[in-house]
Amino acid sequence: MNGTAGERGASGKGRYVPIADHGLIGDLRTVALVGTDGTIDWYCCPAFDAPSVFAAVLDAERGGCFEMAAAVPARTKQFYFPDTNVLITRFFTEDGVGEVQDFMPVVEETGSEGRHRLIRRVLCVRGSVPFRTRVAPRFHYGTRPHTVRITGDLAVFDSEGMSLALTATVPLEGAGPDVRADFKLTEGETAVFALDRVGGDVPPGRCPCGEAEEQFGATVRYWRHWLSSSRYRGRWREMVHRSALTLKLLTYAPTGAIVAAPTTSLPEEIGGERNWDYRYVWVRDAAFCVYALLRLGFTEEAEAFMGFVSRHISPGRKTPSGPLQIMYGIDGRTDLPESELGHLEGHQGSAPVRIGNAAADQLQLDIYGALIDSVYLYDKWAEPVSSEQWDHVCALVDWVCAHWDQPDEGIWETRGGRKNFLYSRLMCWVAIERAIRMANRRGLPADLPRWQAIRDTVYRWIMSRGWSEARRAFVQHEGGDVLDAAVLMMPLAKFIAPTDPKWLSTLDSLTEDLVSDSLVYRYDPQTSPDGLHGDEGTFSICSFWYVEALTRAGRLDEASLAFEKMLTYANHLGLYAEEISRSGEQQGNFPQAFTHLSLISAAFTLDRALG
Repeated sequence: MNGTAGERGASGKGRYVPIADHGLIGDLRTVALVGTDGTIDWYCCPAFDAPSVFAAVLDAERGGCFEMAAAVPARTKQFYFPDTNVLITRFFTEDGVGEVQDFMPVVEETGSEGRHRLIRRVLCVRGSVPFRTRVAPRFHYGTRPHTVRITGDLAVFDSEGMSLALTATVPLEGAGPDVRADFKLTEGETAVFALDRVGGDVPPGRCPCGEAEEQFGATVRYWRHWLSSSRYRGRWREMVHRSALTLKLLTYAPTGAIVAAPTTSLPEEIGGERNWDYRYVWVRDAAFCVYALLRLGFTEEAEAFMGFVSRHISPGRKTPSGPLQIMYGIDGRTDLPESELGHLEGHQGSAPVRIGNAAADQLQLDIYGALIDSVYLYDKWAEPVSSEQWDHVCALVDWVCAHWDQPDEGIWETRGGRKNFLYSRLMCWVAIERAIRMANRRGLPADLPRWQAIRDTVYRWIMSRGWSEARRAFVQHEGGDVLDAAVLMMPLAKFIAPTDPKWLSTLDSLTEDLVSDSLVYRYDPQTSPDGLHGDEGTFSICSFWYVEALTRAGRLDEASLAFEKMLTYANHLGLYAEEISRSGEQQGNFPQAFTHLSLISAAFTLDRALG
């Protein structure tokens, strides 16, 4: 990725680096977004859903940031240290080349609440380069003031409920509530900045160059060892492995949770209101992540998520909308009240900025199919489910059998009223069908006659009420003719043969109405009002579903071209947000688990079909 250090303007959109112009680092507890200009624009400590410390991506003035850049004009490029989540930003100046190595050491002990450390190693690799840094935390989304104490190469930022210590191998100086440093490195020299959460049993600790080098090596070894378990050897290994590394960064090691995205309120439309908090565990998204990682051979993450499911989302916990909520906190909590942060202007002025998510109270019947399908695959590819887990599965299937025909808000979480969505019915069918498979294969106890009868009833409902003779296609919901890209899951879920005439007709209709240069809109908000204003971009998970549907239909040339085109929309590091704008820009929270897991599935399926 090409860029220019220090190019953020004093006002207007120039103050913001585009969403896609960021890389991601993390420690399996939280993450940071690092812009191509070397600035950390987003960081929540100590966990994904904790209040932000740096949030310049949401408000360039009030959000806070950690700047690190050449002090002279420079071109920048950014890449990952191969096969790791260690991010390197390079600065090319007239007199030399420098780089910043950003990473968070991974503490592997599950449940460890010790030091949370972010390390920035600054190196001069050619000639000489002057650098400048500014550390400007703004605690609790910029609402809580702080004090700063500086002693030589140590600065401590104290705020209510949170203290951070910045240690450096160069002198630090105060600048109001911020800390600055200006220094020059010549070829072979290194400077280190380490930001630690401190307090309680964790005192401020220095990070000399030798220790930073050791932690750099240990972090590289961790990621490479983890990635070595991948079984994927196909054509798109680099993209698949980057997606796998990204999904791993979205896991919360202490509980086994998997977040949908590590950010909040990055807009689905610049200037629009479609800005949501995704730092939670969507049952659907997390279950699909398990599927993608299992396909590649990563079983530990699946086991950890099954543990999260057993502890926190067992059917014994009744909720207003059923035995399961659609989403949970990373610690399993169910209360996720939505509120707006009116003091933040939003990315490029895209307000409101929201925390929490009111969709937690919605009824979305498809989550049962996603969850039970992941249990089925875990039982098949990793470890047999326990008797207790099977009891939970039976309770969920019995609930689905009794409630599958309710109208709900659907996979897209519409705020325009409940409908009888085809996709919700499809995934109810998946829930029952996968449970029947498990019972038959393992000889597990189940009310098979009832399950089979209702499975068949759901099938017939979809084939009759979900089909539009006028459109010659399966449609979004009963009683309408609106198309919806979610139906691309019909052959992927093995509900319908991928060459069934009704399906091929549907695929052609979707191609005509919702596909633009291989990119797929999830639906048309104008013909299917979702209760929100404005438009949105193409939905990247749907684009990869489209590739997989074409593949399974035997249309390999079309599938290959669509897949290769989709890869050109990735950012410079191979990362994707939720959507892509008309001009090709990334939109929505970033990076998005949904997009990366569907990339893995599409690459796996297409590669196998091409032979």
